[in-house]
Amino acid sequence: MSRPLPKTGRYALRVASLAIALGVWQLLTGLDIDLWLRFSQFPTVTDVASAFADRLSGPDYWTDLTDSLTRILTGFLLAAVLGVATGVLVARSRLAEDLLGPVLEVVRPIPAIALVPVAILLFPSNEQGIVFITFTAAFFPVLVSTRHAVRALTPVWEEAVLTMGGGRWRILASVVLPGALPGIFGGLSVGIGVSWICVISAEMISGQYGVGYRTWQDYTVVNYAGVFVGMVTIGVLGWLTSTAVELLGRRLTRWLPRTSYVGGRPLRRTRDTSARDTGARDTSAAVPVSPGAKEGISHDQLV
Repeated sequence: MSRPLPKTGRYALRVASLAIALGVWQLLTGLDIDLWLRFSQFPTVTDVASAFADRLSGPDYWTDLTDSLTRILTGFLLAAVLGVATGVLVARSRLAEDLLGPVLEVVRPIPAIALVPVAILLFPSNEQGIVFITFTAAFFPVLVSTRHAVRALTPVWEEAVLTMGGGRWRILASVVLPGALPGIFGGLSVGIGVSWICVISAEMISGQYGVGYRTWQDYTVVNYAGVFVGMVTIGVLGWLTSTAVELLGRRLTRWLPRTSYVGGRPLRRTRDTSARDTGARDTSAAVPVSPGAKEGISHDQLV
């Protein structure tokens, strides 16, 4: 059974994997390797780095970056609020499921980028249309994950709140939303990635500024190094925003038990190790735990 790497070792391993990937890229393109894949057509890492440095020194890059981030954040925040609200409503109400479910299920398989003509016809400006595309891309992953997370909650928790005199809003605030948070953030993490894919495509078609628009312009003038600058920018921005969503999710679900994998076996980690350090006997197995306590919900919150 292998021992887990320390945190510094894991970071070093990640940096090394990225460096190896860049080294292979430089080697294949620098030597003009043409087997089945034509790496001779690709710019080298040094060419992309030089183009990146030139782009950073100009004002257009930062304008494009600001425009794309504004579109992403606006559409994603709207999708997060409406997606969670709609998912909870559909999961908790049969009437809402019957009224909204068929429409949502028909529209959901349609790719968001296919709605670009609709956005052009529907909205008075391209900017609003691009935000609409971004919103649509993130809305359905959030909706579906929220709906499944709410439906997966055990009825015992809700019955406990009702027994203690809690009403519908108390159930929503103390059981439904906290219990569904892990699933909700799973959908948010997926939604932010899909939003980047669709906003870049929308900018290529109907945008005037933005990372996607600039990448397409570089392609039309056969500036392949500039195209790769856009691709790297999109990748880094997508990674940063997705990481921010995941970190927020971990922050808001700190009460959840965490699991680490060592040697292929899941090992549960607990937050409080004081009993183990002092040699005290763990009596948690002998003490009954209420449903709300299992999920980090206090008695005061339940009532």
